Amino acid sequence: MSKKKPMPTEETPETADTPLEDGAVDAQEAVQEDLESLKAQLEAARKQSEEYLNMAQRVQADFENFRRRNNAARAESFEEGARAFITTILPVMDNFERALAVDSADEALKEGLAMVYRQLSDALEKRGVTAIDRLGEKFDPSLENAVMQGESSEGEPGTVCAVLQKGYRLGDFVLRHAMVKVVSD
Repeated sequence: MSKKKPMPTEETPETADTPLEDGAVDAQEAVQEDLESLKAQLEAARKQSEEYLNMAQRVQADFENFRRRNNAARAESFEEGARAFITTILPVMDNFERALAVDSADEALKEGLAMVYRQLSDALEKRGVTAIDRLGEKFDPSLENAVMQGESSEGEPGTVCAVLQKGYRLGDFVLRHAMVKVVSD
């Protein structure tokens, strides 16, 4: 025998709403809880994203500062090395000047020395090296070392009356102070 399904009977509105309302309320509460949970997760993700962005920006700024400091240190090291090298070359310049000041019968040798001296002088000049030549000017201890005193007949008191060894500077940096004779006060 086959069983027939009973035909739905019409229920009263109270009984029909009650099971659906409970299920709908439960579903609505579950959706509301899920929504609140998702909002909390989204807010946490936003905060974490902002934190990571701030961290990335700080790291990038730190790297830029490091790069700038590194470039400045590299440039300063280069300049310091150049100054040290030029300082070692200055005695060679002095010796060329002494050799050129000596009278010689060998004109070819003297001309060769003069050419090498000019080349060396031009190379230093291109690098920005200038001689400190203040003959007749007021003595400046930041540029010159007074190693002798001159007589009042040699010039005005406090002025340089003779340069015993040239001084040199690179920009504002004094590579070697000039050794001078100064008229006494």
